[in-house]
Amino acid sequence: MSSTEIFAIVFALATLVVVTFQLALAFGAPWGALAMGGAFPGRFPPAMRVAAAVQAVILGVAALAILSVAGVYAAPWGATPTWIAWTVAALLGVGLVMNLITPSKGERRIWVPVITVMLVCCIVVAALS
Repeated sequence: MSSTEIFAIVFALATLVVVTFQLALAFGAPWGALAMGGAFPGRFPPAMRVAAAVQAVILGVAALAILSVAGVYAAPWGATPTWIAWTVAALLGVGLVMNLITPSKGERRIWVPVITVMLVCCIVVAALS
């Protein structure tokens, strides 16, 4: 297994953690203080639950795309161009900044390390593919 494949798998596993969290929020888990800057402590209101579900889907597609770029997964849409990995990396960079500046201490403690791992893995996959 190549290093690119390993980084893609680590990316997918870290993404699975985030997807699971987002789905839990969507289904009513009372963890709102750990997302969206803590603006909705407790259970998310209905509109935010939908947003959490949409984020979970987007993150799942991103994980499949990174696995495809690395050659771990044959995407049904065909070969995934490397620029997709760079786009995901750019979005993760924005997400990292947002999590660094969030007023939610718990959000910073949990998501900064997770997003940092995802970002590093994504950059490595993009650079080596």
